[in-house]
Amino acid sequence: MIAIISLLGALAMPTLDLPTGPTPDPVPIPHFPDRLHAFVWRNWQLVPAERMARVVGAHSADIVALGRSMGLQGPPRISADQFRRSHVTIIRRNWHLLPYEQLMDLLGWTREELAFALREDDFLYVKLGNLKPRCDRLVYAPPNSDARRRAAHIAAIIKEELPAGVGATREPLFRFVRQLSSKPATPASPVSTNMSPRFCYSYFGLYGDPLLDPKSDPYPEGYLARLAAAGVDGVWLQGVLSKLTLFPWQPELSEGYEKRIANLRRLVARAKRHGIKVFLYLNEPRAMPNRFFADHPELRGVTEGDFTTLCTSVAEVRSYLVNAVAAISRAVPDLGGFFTITASENLTNCWSHFGGAACPRCSQRPAADVITDVNRAFAEGVRAANGKQMLIAWDWGWPDEWAEDAIHGLPQECALMSVSEWDLPINRGGIATSVGEYSLSAVGPGPRARRHWEIARRRGLRTLAKIQAAATWEMSAMPYVPAVRLTAQHAANLRSLDLSGLMLGWTLGGYPSPNLDVVREVASGKGVDEALEAVARARYGPVAAAPVVAAWSAISEGFAEFPYHVGVVYTAPLQAGPSNLLFAKPTGYRATMVGIGYDDLNSWRAVYPPEVFYRQLRKVADGFTQGARILRGAAQEADQTHRGAVEAEARVAEASALHFRSVAAQSEFILLRSGANATESVHRRLRELLFEEKSIAKELYNLQIQDSRIGFEATNQYYYVPCDLAEKVLNCRWLLGDIEIR
Repeated sequence: MIAIISLLGALAMPTLDLPTGPTPDPVPIPHFPDRLHAFVWRNWQLVPAERMARVVGAHSADIVALGRSMGLQGPPRISADQFRRSHVTIIRRNWHLLPYEQLMDLLGWTREELAFALREDDFLYVKLGNLKPRCDRLVYAPPNSDARRRAAHIAAIIKEELPAGVGATREPLFRFVRQLSSKPATPASPVSTNMSPRFCYSYFGLYGDPLLDPKSDPYPEGYLARLAAAGVDGVWLQGVLSKLTLFPWQPELSEGYEKRIANLRRLVARAKRHGIKVFLYLNEPRAMPNRFFADHPELRGVTEGDFTTLCTSVAEVRSYLVNAVAAISRAVPDLGGFFTITASENLTNCWSHFGGAACPRCSQRPAADVITDVNRAFAEGVRAANGKQMLIAWDWGWPDEWAEDAIHGLPQECALMSVSEWDLPINRGGIATSVGEYSLSAVGPGPRARRHWEIARRRGLRTLAKIQAAATWEMSAMPYVPAVRLTAQHAANLRSLDLSGLMLGWTLGGYPSPNLDVVREVASGKGVDEALEAVARARYGPVAAAPVVAAWSAISEGFAEFPYHVGVVYTAPLQAGPSNLLFAKPTGYRATMVGIGYDDLNSWRAVYPPEVFYRQLRKVADGFTQGARILRGAAQEADQTHRGAVEAEARVAEASALHFRSVAAQSEFILLRSGANATESVHRRLRELLFEEKSIAKELYNLQIQDSRIGFEATNQYYYVPCDLAEKVLNCRWLLGDIEIR
């Protein structure tokens, strides 16, 4: 799982060191004249020219001239809000170009701010590979004659391949934030169902401190109204107790907590007007820097690197948890509740990373008892405040040998939530495996969730399912995956089990989509076909409804072929898609977790043989392509009122198909590139794949410049921007020349 670690504020800590690790050479970028040209190209649509100029010791005019020499239009205007929303995208694209010091300058951050973001902003350093490529300081120098000649050649290629130009977009990046923040035309209608809450995360929630910084509001009024109209009755935020209440051992860590609580109250009140409850995600008690325990050795638990747990077998630590939750519950009485993760994610209790044997106290106790202590402390806090808040214990990360005892230990007022599709057996392309998490292509529930829910029911506890209704790491670069029939079937399967509620997704999937709409319809009692028809008619009009449902069915059939494995969804370049570069020779880099795929096919494919892997992805792409064709036809027949909506649905299907087709082509390219027998037929096929990849990148480029949602996900921000897709065209053209020479 991937989490936003500090959405409610970074822990105020002593100065953090920038993470160190391996420092390999950067990946080669021979399709650019030099690193300076790559720097300007990759930042053209995200960083103002004057800021780029300052970083490399140039004038703005130098940067603009260099960009235009490569055929780039503009530069575009980049607002402060856009820049603020792009820091992950900026860090990732400059990781192989700039040293730490220049990254800080580019972002306008201090050393501590960059260090904290890399460590705590959704495991960013992990996503970047737990390493920093060795980059010398980049200094501007006027391009020499060879660089000018090569830049002119790039401009000629761009004019040939993308004649409308590169650099400007029809729809600016992040335009969807304004669109979703506006008031919808149709108000929400009540949903009649016992399946509540149905809660999700913000589609565009920004890392930072939203309860202290009003500019970071993840739930503006219009967006809440749109979620309510989609049948959502709950939203969630990360809760860091030391930022919402007074941290007893270092009160200075809690500076501003009163303001955050006041702003949380306001958010809760705003959401309540839309029939939406606010939930806080608790992953506590947060580990502290090792130096903290010089003054508090009695609290020390398990150490991992620079951090050590606050041991929950110490009564003082449990009291802290009780008092903190009680304080929040009293201060925000209309808060919907809390949900907890007690194993995995951050280092919290001593058994949270399965290393409790290293604690002198917790090693003497069953792990399930330690987990129970944490959840009971949260429940006691709500009880002490006479609160109405719901407490949901998520069994995320609980090993089978812990689970039954951990469920038996839950307080009676607590509900149990389980990932629906976990352990579901599947067979894709003749390869038998099972689902771990984050699957929309596999329709749950699976045996693990059923088993845990049954144990909870025997105790009289409420039960909830966590699903990915709209987007998953199988495909998160789109606002939703239009495999709506699969979502509807999953919701129907869960409704038959009489569950108390649904978590509609982790940090992805919060776009007000037809997927969320169909969950609303199924939860209110409709069958799968009836729900699909109702959503299609409401969104796309009576004329287009039937073909839209047919398209969703074709896409669902294709998506059911997805070669699922947890290794695939975390390491294959499914999110970067066509923007992931190709290399003439192996880079030696390992693919990173939902980060940079490089050319690490062996990690991408996990348990699947290479040929099975890319053939399955082509099957998936074929299903999305078929659905997209149906949608394009439906758009032609749709009435004027609904035509734009059907066209937007077609764009999402087309862009998704291009992602899957691209990963298939990349996989085959790497497999053939690595082969021992470089025959003429192999060279011919490599050329065909390069032409295919070039064409895919151009198609996706033309879709993204029309639709700012494409390529975006909240925790990773933009996986790519249009300039990256244009770079892939340059990358393919360079390799075509390279292969010709050989």
